[in-house]
Amino acid sequence: MHHDTSLISIVAVGLAIAFVLGALANRLRMSPLVGYLAAGIIVGPFTPGFVADQELANQLAEIGVMLLMFGVGLHFSLKDLMEVKAIAIPGAVAQITVATVLGWGLASLLGWPTLHGVVFGFALATASTVVLLRAMEERRLLDTTRGRIAVGWLIVEDLACVIALVMMPVMADIFVGDDGAPPPTLGAVATTVLWTMLKVAAFVAVMLVVGRRLIPLLLERIAGTGSRELFTLSVLAIALGIAFGSALLFGVSFALGAFFAGMLLNESELSHKAANDSLPLRDAFAVLFFVSVGMLFDPMILVQRPLEVLATAFIILFGKSAAAYSIVRAFGHPSQTALTISASLAQIGEFAFIIAGLGVALGMMSADEQSLVLAGALISIMLNPMLFRLLDRRLARQQAAADAAAAEAAASAREDPAERPALAVKDHTIVVGYGRVGRQLALLLRDRGVPVVVVEEEADLTQRAREEGLLVVRGNVASEPVMHEAVPERARLAVFAIPRALEAGETIERMKAINPALTVLARAHSEAEVRHLLEHGADGAVLAERELAFSLAEMVMSTPPYRPKRRPDGDDDAPPSAPVPAAA
Repeated sequence: MHHDTSLISIVAVGLAIAFVLGALANRLRMSPLVGYLAAGIIVGPFTPGFVADQELANQLAEIGVMLLMFGVGLHFSLKDLMEVKAIAIPGAVAQITVATVLGWGLASLLGWPTLHGVVFGFALATASTVVLLRAMEERRLLDTTRGRIAVGWLIVEDLACVIALVMMPVMADIFVGDDGAPPPTLGAVATTVLWTMLKVAAFVAVMLVVGRRLIPLLLERIAGTGSRELFTLSVLAIALGIAFGSALLFGVSFALGAFFAGMLLNESELSHKAANDSLPLRDAFAVLFFVSVGMLFDPMILVQRPLEVLATAFIILFGKSAAAYSIVRAFGHPSQTALTISASLAQIGEFAFIIAGLGVALGMMSADEQSLVLAGALISIMLNPMLFRLLDRRLARQQAAADAAAAEAAASAREDPAERPALAVKDHTIVVGYGRVGRQLALLLRDRGVPVVVVEEEADLTQRAREEGLLVVRGNVASEPVMHEAVPERARLAVFAIPRALEAGETIERMKAINPALTVLARAHSEAEVRHLLEHGADGAVLAERELAFSLAEMVMSTPPYRPKRRPDGDDDAPPSAPVPAAA
């Protein structure tokens, strides 16, 4: 094959095989990352057939790393971290420390140098953002306490990796030198570290002072042109330009520059648009990054060193999980939260590959040690969905047992009305869900003198509602005892502010059977959900997009030239504006 086609071949063949295997992995309910890594193994030098150009693959992977770190910075939220800082920061630091020590311990048993063991352990300590977010989104846990703790924990791990990417070249200069060279003095070590910190500080200062003002202003000007292509190009130019410039001028890594570029863009009002426009190219190069990582993996290590592979996988799947579970429980959180966090972190991904790859490049790891990291990543990513399914089954059994106990208690309470755990209210409104929509609704109704009873199953939202002076029933409204505790037979109105229309429909039907005079309103996300809710007894279903259109129409009709003009005597001169239809 001609040399000038090697780039095309690696992109075309790599993406094609990655697509096929990624789709297959998704069909098998595994992460597509498994397929991408397998594609890299197929086009790598350790398997027969087509072999991609390793040097070009590494350069494409570098672009993938920059765009991945740009995406991490773009979604970095200091506010989200501060909400759960009490557990996320010490928990993540403690879990990283435990995982690093476990990895170092395994390395010591295998006779590796101490520095290699520390880098190996740190590579096993960081979870994959892609895998964790996908698992959380599938279970709608991102807006829950468990989800926020997991995301905050992940942010701390990402920051630790960013710091590691800065410090690893320094450590390599200090500890990885010529065999015959004398060991560095304490003064030389301190000078090297100080000089690196000064360069990083200078870069950060320039980005915060200049970049924070210049980048949002530039994006606003480009967005004002109305050209989508130009805006997308500006986002990518900022991401890659800052990454390259930071390495050229300040000597910091591409990854750190890209991370800061994303973090500064996150402060702009156009950050959402920037994220959406850069996503396709970011995803494409991220796939090439995982393919290039797979090319480094020698499958024979599974045959030649099976015990070492199993030990590595054990640290990732059980060592990290046990540490995370113990830490979360030590902070007083329930076992449900602890199990979710531990299952979320029982895998490694992109940051492990970046750390291991940099370690090999700097002489802080060997290629065989990197293969162990890759093998552990493959195994953990494949088994992580299975861990979540086991967790879901356990939590479902616990919930069923709790519901049965609550039902038994409710039955006994119904036998003795004096002991029934019902609230002493009547003519009230039941608000189901205390999320963003439910909270605003409940507080508005309360401020207007409407008695409100909130039904919410999340502990932190329940506590928040009580602190704001509302009557609260904790639990899932689909549970019979919880529903009865809200006293629907004495209520005038029920509003379902939860996004789960199927669950709401069944509950509405039961509430209507108890109190046929009850007026029920519900929230929907599609026309199909509106029909489902109305068929199950809801008196009205609010579709957000439709209500937004009606509100905008009302605003249009109330502004010139559509609003009626008034005569000096006060009579309307113009005909009345056209009525806006009411929502279903």
